[in-house]
Amino acid sequence: MQEALAEGRKGLGLTSPNPPVGAVIVKDGIVLGRGWHERAGGPHAEVFALGDASRRHGPEAIRGATIYVTLEPCSTQGRTPPCTDALISAGLKRVVVGASDPNPAHQGKGLEILRKAGLEVTTDVAGKEARELIRFFARHITTGLPWVIAKSALTLDGRTKLPKEKGQWVSSKESRDDVQFWRRQCDAILIGGETFRVDNPSLTLRGKWAEGRPQPWRVILSSDPDLPETHKLFTDFHSNRTIVHDGTTLRESLTRLGKLGVTSVMLESGGRLFTHALNEGLVNEVILYLAPILGGAEQRLIPTEGIVGTLTDLEVVTLGSDIRVRGLVGSAS
Repeated sequence: MQEALAEGRKGLGLTSPNPPVGAVIVKDGIVLGRGWHERAGGPHAEVFALGDASRRHGPEAIRGATIYVTLEPCSTQGRTPPCTDALISAGLKRVVVGASDPNPAHQGKGLEILRKAGLEVTTDVAGKEARELIRFFARHITTGLPWVIAKSALTLDGRTKLPKEKGQWVSSKESRDDVQFWRRQCDAILIGGETFRVDNPSLTLRGKWAEGRPQPWRVILSSDPDLPETHKLFTDFHSNRTIVHDGTTLRESLTRLGKLGVTSVMLESGGRLFTHALNEGLVNEVILYLAPILGGAEQRLIPTEGIVGTLTDLEVVTLGSDIRVRGLVGSAS
């Protein structure tokens, strides 16, 4: 299953609004074929794995084999035929699944079809990792809202900017490169009007991170529609990927994006919008880059008093001189 997960991760940022999925076919301890879902509307991971195995070993070799797939195989006709039919026709003996389909209309139906056809089905193998892989899709298909990752760089005492004479960047180059990795996975980047006016950001994918996918939507949420027309988001090569939501709440903005097919949003705002999003229960995940700096300008990540959120499932890594803290958001208090 770990190899299937590795296949599935190749699709991060490429498959929306579909989930990224990976599959590996094994027989007698030998990997016969591999596949991953490359784009929405294209063949699913299981079909790619079956095709790979057939080309390399012939279709007869697949009979009696086991397929490891990170998500429950689909059982309905969409833009592609149901994968359950393909697995049954191929003569597989066993199907090992990471996560069940979170879509309430489909959940468990593919597994039932496979079992009725005589295949042995094992579920929830590396389930936590498999569910993390599809967390954007799961949030969107069950609520209509995108999964929101709130990202910020700050000093050890919570300042999000340095004094002007100390330069523009709080975080290290390694951290800024890492931001590109996470941006690539998201359908949209959202900022507040104040951040847009003061920072004049680009919010683009660059270099290798921009290959093979469109730039994410760049969303400006502002209570004042009078925005500087000469700023980069309105004048650069990707200006057609800029959306302005004025006079709406954050929840309304996310609802609009969900209807547009956006399954994931990177919130790269200042402290007020960051705190508001946490208080409203609209943040699912937080990524913080902590620089080894004490002090800074007046801006704080949490400008209000009191705890507004707790993080669980923490992941802590070092990036250059910085520490990246990543976690899921627990209930606000």
